[in-house]
Amino acid sequence: MPAQDRRDFPCAASVRFPSLPNLRRDQVHAIDDHMDQHALLLRLHGCVAEYLRDLSVADADGFLSLSWVCKLLHGFLICHEEFRAVLLDRVPLVVRPPLDRFIADFSDRAVKALDICNAARDGIDHLRRCRAHVEIVVAALSPASSSRQRLGEGQVRRARKALGELEVMLDDKDCGHSYRNRSFGYSAGAGSFFSSSSNRRILQLRSISSSASRSWSASRQLQAMGSNVVAPRDHEIDSTAGLAVPIYTMSAVLLFAMRSLVAALRCQDRGALQAQIFIPRGFPWAAPIMSLHQRVAEESKKKEHRRNSTGLLKELRQIHSCTHNLISTIDNIQFPMSEEEEKELRQGALELSRVCEVLKQGLDTLERQIMEIFLRIGRSRTEALDLSSRSLR
Repeated sequence: MPAQDRRDFPCAASVRFPSLPNLRRDQVHAIDDHMDQHALLLRLHGCVAEYLRDLSVADADGFLSLSWVCKLLHGFLICHEEFRAVLLDRVPLVVRPPLDRFIADFSDRAVKALDICNAARDGIDHLRRCRAHVEIVVAALSPASSSRQRLGEGQVRRARKALGELEVMLDDKDCGHSYRNRSFGYSAGAGSFFSSSSNRRILQLRSISSSASRSWSASRQLQAMGSNVVAPRDHEIDSTAGLAVPIYTMSAVLLFAMRSLVAALRCQDRGALQAQIFIPRGFPWAAPIMSLHQRVAEESKKKEHRRNSTGLLKELRQIHSCTHNLISTIDNIQFPMSEEEEKELRQGALELSRVCEVLKQGLDTLERQIMEIFLRIGRSRTEALDLSSRSLR
């Protein structure tokens, strides 16, 4: 993939993210007859380094925003396809010891990531419910521009009721008791996508990813994913013809992407989000990924964010702040309200309307990307199982 295809990741509000092509082994070789394994490895590391640098340059205002999370997932999909090309170029090694053990470990992490994808989908549903209440508040406090009428007591009371319900939804106590029983598996609207036998096999993963109970913990899931992500030793690199390195690279990228999703969206038992991985400086992408891990941890430690554990997404924080300010203003109003009080209410409604527009444009894109990651992991696992079964014949 040319470098220019990876350089600029569009924002969620302005673009559709097409599915990346599925590369078979013969297609990988057809890309460039002169490309050898070393070139594929260099391209993967270059892709990962560029992807992480693009994410790390975000300022405080853009970090963990909806557009930033969409950029994160779009870049992950590109890196995953580069990683897949590396493995498909050396299939005979992938299915034999000792590399099969590294593949099995990565596959186990990927399956754990499916649960996080489902938790993220629930987080998106939570955002949509919040947006519905925000729209009620905006409609009540922002009459048509042609109307010069003052806000009435009925409108303010309607807005206050919606704000109260929104405040309950943003209460961190609700975040620890969600029950997830849905998956990105088959649904009635899936159409013909699951008609092929290979895609039907992906549905078998649903039993793995939709079985999370009330005791499920995003924090423990991330700990399990990162528990054995360690840089390969020299003898492991030699014995795997260097392929232990891209597996480690993609494991680190997968862990970071899932950790960022858990940080941004409402997830059950998010925990402290402390970085639990160390990347040796020899990797070209080590500095940006460690910096990003640290920034996520610092955001989660902030006092104002600890109170709102429904997610560190910028738009969620804005809703929480506006909701708190509007409730405080309304509760201190005595009718008839002053022009200054009405101006303050309208200003708060305007801020909420801007956030609402961002969510309206970006949430569908975010959900499509998470679904694509879920299905991409499922396909890769199916391919690995197929290759393994063939090698045993």
